[in-house]
Amino acid sequence: MQTSASPLSRTLANVFLIGAVLLALLPLALVALNAFKPHTAIVANPLSLPENLSLDNFARAWNGGKFSIGIVNSLLLSGTTTLITLAFASLAAFALARRKIPGWQLITIYFLCATTVPIQLFLFPLYFVYAKLGIVGNFAATSLILAAINLPISIFLLRAYVISIPQDVDDAAFMDGANPLQTFLHVILPLMRPGLITVAIIVFLNSWNEFLITSTFQKGRSNITMTLGYLSMNGTYATDQGALMAGAFILVAPIIVFFLLLQRFFISGMTSGAVKG
Repeated sequence: MQTSASPLSRTLANVFLIGAVLLALLPLALVALNAFKPHTAIVANPLSLPENLSLDNFARAWNGGKFSIGIVNSLLLSGTTTLITLAFASLAAFALARRKIPGWQLITIYFLCATTVPIQLFLFPLYFVYAKLGIVGNFAATSLILAAINLPISIFLLRAYVISIPQDVDDAAFMDGANPLQTFLHVILPLMRPGLITVAIIVFLNSWNEFLITSTFQKGRSNITMTLGYLSMNGTYATDQGALMAGAFILVAPIIVFFLLLQRFFISGMTSGAVKG
């Protein structure tokens, strides 16, 4: 017979969670605080409050990091990566969950191994091939690499959602004359919506924050992303901590807003997909 947690244990758990949240928010709070302060005030006391809410740092950071170009490119790259990943991961998840594929355990092990292999091993051959094909700097081509990195974990997550859908749903669609593709598109895919949203959030955030692949394959000023734009500020604004803090705030603010807007879908998707595996 299970007993409810004691008041002391609940209090300790709440204190631990509050402490963890404060620890995670502290760096973001310091960035937001110092984004409104001049360089001299930050060096003197990074914990002091700003004397005024001037936006001069943000103006210099926006122009210096070329964020007007970077935000469009980052949205394009992250969005394309998300769409490619969802398309291929949903199809693979449906096949692995509903079809009796010989050696599917080996396929699962392969995906597990793929999540642990560092991408640095493939950078040189990939760049060589992309250079030969003349597609270095192409957003769709770079998105294929990012999608391949995110595919293993995406397939695992979506497979859990497909397994949680009763097999009777497929049988009913088959009795109504639907073929496997129609069953997937019109029956299974709509029921996978929580999982698709969860995977979309994870892949989008990973693509937005990605640096190694974009710095290697996105060459040229017109192909700069948000992360690459912020990196370019380190040389010009190395002695202007206020502009660097404002640039960091501009870089992370969109993804924080994006996650806050979709967090209820993310939480519901993670909990519903954890029922079966």
